[in-house]
Amino acid sequence: MDAEYRIEMKNMSKSFGGIHALKGVSFSVKPGEIHCLVGENGAGKSTLMKILSGAYRMDSGEIKINGKPVEITSPAQAIKQGIGIVYQEFELANDLSVAENIFMESLGKSAFVNWSKLNEEAQKVVQSIGFDINPRNNTGDLSVAYKQIVEIAKVLSKNVSILILDEPTAVLNDSEAEVMFKLLLKLKEKGVSIIYISHRLDEIFKIGDTVTTLKDGEITGVNPVSEMTVDKIIELMIGRELSDKYPKRVSNIGEECIRLEGFSGGMFRDVSFSVRKGEVLGLAGLVGSGRTEVMRALFGADKRLSGKVFYEGKQVNFPSTVKAVRGGLALIPENRKEQGLIPALNIRKNITITNLKKVTKLNIFNSKKESEVAETLSKKLRVKTESVESNVFSLSGGNQQKVVIAKWMNTDSKVVIMDEPTRGVDVGAKTEIYGLINDLATQGNAVILISSEMVELLAMCDRLLVMNQGIVKGELEKENFSEKNIMQLIVEEK
Repeated sequence: MDAEYRIEMKNMSKSFGGIHALKGVSFSVKPGEIHCLVGENGAGKSTLMKILSGAYRMDSGEIKINGKPVEITSPAQAIKQGIGIVYQEFELANDLSVAENIFMESLGKSAFVNWSKLNEEAQKVVQSIGFDINPRNNTGDLSVAYKQIVEIAKVLSKNVSILILDEPTAVLNDSEAEVMFKLLLKLKEKGVSIIYISHRLDEIFKIGDTVTTLKDGEITGVNPVSEMTVDKIIELMIGRELSDKYPKRVSNIGEECIRLEGFSGGMFRDVSFSVRKGEVLGLAGLVGSGRTEVMRALFGADKRLSGKVFYEGKQVNFPSTVKAVRGGLALIPENRKEQGLIPALNIRKNITITNLKKVTKLNIFNSKKESEVAETLSKKLRVKTESVESNVFSLSGGNQQKVVIAKWMNTDSKVVIMDEPTRGVDVGAKTEIYGLINDLATQGNAVILISSEMVELLAMCDRLLVMNQGIVKGELEKENFSEKNIMQLIVEEK
């Protein structure tokens, strides 16, 4: 007789120093089930899945696969058990091709490689997911969204029976996410057990069968999705009602702060707009529309081919990120792991590195002052950590994002660019970040918000620019905000 559950994790416990990440957690998934796992950042979701996938060793507990006890002490052992995981943070070699990344583990098993066959097989895997990516392309040249697709293709190439997805749609737009949902439903029909971690709670109701909620390392509920609502899930996640997801702000918009004229670069052309003090300007558009590229060029991270920048009425030039920061700009990038954090440094140094003047006097470094600054900002953003001396990559993805925001709050920036600031962040932390955005605007800063979540843009912004294929397709004032109007501008021929 077949086992009722494909996976059974019983009484799982795991601690890191003085932090109890898991406290006797039991979690089970049936064959052909999409089981959603939700909770605030630091609730224990990723820790539980890293134990199942062999990245972590449990302190205590038992794991059964198809009714039989197993010991999983490495990722290789997990793969042998049919377990594949796609992490929220990418694990790709940017210098290798798409095909090489997908079949990396098999490349070293033979002295000779049939490159034509390798590329052909990689193409089949990617197309089976519903996407079209040239397998010969260098992975480092791909957008964040397409890197995610390569990660998923890499796992599915191993014919897994247990698929773990940690925030798989965080970098995908709505249409790309729908393609993925269709894929997951097909895998479900084939009997694959899918564990789906997401902070986008609406997705749970599109594909989920069961939802398990975690809070502070403990299970707070295991329920059929059909019996739940978003509000019920949030209450189980955070232990309270979330009265206002999008905090209100009374706009007090002042004079022009920054203006771009005729901005052109590799992926965008003739982009012109301005942002005023106290205003939150949203940039809407599909992945690859040029939103990120324009902001990186403004910040001096990428070169622009032509165009002018005016700051408080005076023409300025930001040829480098150093000049941009000194000129009053801040950029919270979409890829926090590669662009937002320094992995070799602890939380304290990651927060204070953007403004060392604040922790020095007469050219003498004040370590006590540095700790005070880091502690204050860490507490303000509710970073879940044992100490600001901990390595920044010991944090969950959402708490890493809070550190990125904290380091820019440590500067005297007047123009704050936020590129997908709530990606991979739980609903409670999202509300906190929205509050920070409102605070920045209320204090007279010009805020530019890039987001793939239309609802987020509609709720938080005073004005919207819609981009597609590297150009500004249109502008919407608050009274004309709607998802329909945004999409009409995106698909409009010009």
